[in-house]
Amino acid sequence: MASSRKSTTAAPKPKARAARKEEPDNSTAAKSAPEHVVLLSGGNPQIPKGYGDAPVQAYIKAMPGWKNETGRRLDALIEHIVPSVNKAVKWNSPFYGVNDDGWFLSLHCFTKYIKITFFRGTSLRPIPPGESKHKEVRYLDIREGEFDEQQISDWIRQASQLPGEKL
Repeated sequence: MASSRKSTTAAPKPKARAARKEEPDNSTAAKSAPEHVVLLSGGNPQIPKGYGDAPVQAYIKAMPGWKNETGRRLDALIEHIVPSVNKAVKWNSPFYGVNDDGWFLSLHCFTKYIKITFFRGTSLRPIPPGESKHKEVRYLDIREGEFDEQQISDWIRQASQLPGEKL
């Protein structure tokens, strides 16, 4: 039985090492060459966690194709509506908040759309269309050529006035 234990414990170790070996290669490359951003699944930019405008601008700059211009429009709209907005990149997504109240909105790139997450979305009127398994969260998916600036502005204004999500 002792020999079967050795073979059982020895077999998973090479697999675990192989999986660990891939992760540092990607993160090391991204950190050593900041001008080269790795795009994750769906074209989502891999940006190191950080607070302030700089990491958010790095994320937006790395958004592929039409999403780049839409990301710039969204960021400018948020800054216009909430001049004192706090920004951060967490979990490879830009987050926007007010004061120390927490976050009211985040963005995330997918292959064919940008997802806006409203953390207190069920309190917005009208309620954004995308449902979530989280009680208060609602989503808006923006696809190429779709940008209802008036409705998005209204939701940003409303969301920024609600208590934020502490993440």
